[in-house]
Amino acid sequence: MIVDAHHHLWRVEDGYRWLDSPDLAPIRRSFLPDDLRPELTAAGVDRTILVEGGRCDTAEAALLLGYARGSDPIAGVVAWADPADPALADTIAGYRRLPGGELLVGLRPQVQAEPDPDYLDRPLVRRGLRTIADAGLALDVVVRVDQLAAVARAARDVPDLRIVLDHLGKPQIRDGLAGLAAWAGPISAVAAEPNVTAKLSGLVTEAVWDRWQVADLRPFVTKAVARFGAQRLMFGSDWPVCRLAADYPAVLSALREALPPLTPEERAAVFGDTATRTYRLGR
Repeated sequence: MIVDAHHHLWRVEDGYRWLDSPDLAPIRRSFLPDDLRPELTAAGVDRTILVEGGRCDTAEAALLLGYARGSDPIAGVVAWADPADPALADTIAGYRRLPGGELLVGLRPQVQAEPDPDYLDRPLVRRGLRTIADAGLALDVVVRVDQLAAVARAARDVPDLRIVLDHLGKPQIRDGLAGLAAWAGPISAVAAEPNVTAKLSGLVTEAVWDRWQVADLRPFVTKAVARFGAQRLMFGSDWPVCRLAADYPAVLSALREALPPLTPEERAAVFGDTATRTYRLGR
């Protein structure tokens, strides 16, 4: 069984203003379940996790849960929420009352958009992280490399929170060995915390979009396996954002090629079991 632990869906007219950037023109259109299904079928993917798309408002959750409710492959939804919101518990309860609310498996704030590298250390944010843990949800974190140290501290401070690090913490793959060196220390600190898992996702768009090679990704993937172990890593396509650099089959193929030698059990973890366990998808 293959689980894609990270993809998006959106209607471009629904307020995704970040898509207005000129370099994002190739993905400035709607991507809906009917667009996703043939990609999954062709790649042999069985289940997926639908992740919030950068709209950063609570109304998006109803759309995403609705997509999931009407699409068998989507096994869970990671919706947006503000961890510093004093009404976070009410927001979570409201999400769960929506049609498809039983498919809510996690929350994701856009931490990468915060200028403060120590944003996750703020008392209001920490209180929100404990609320997420108490609700039995995972926390997806999309962060810059300079924010990884705060991820490690948050994981240590809230040990019962399942933290999922998106895109391996967004290493600057395009910078080659310099990018690897800047990322290696912080990612090791994050991996030392047992309640953190990480997604092997979003890597092709951290490389040079029009001329990346598997060899560019391999040192980062190898380091991730060495630090986290296969049992704490999961495949994610980051579709359709990945289309800026590669189509769905190319992303999946590149990860398979970039991985070091693994046992069958370890490969099963990366391509399905870790996501199933972390997001509590059941079988």
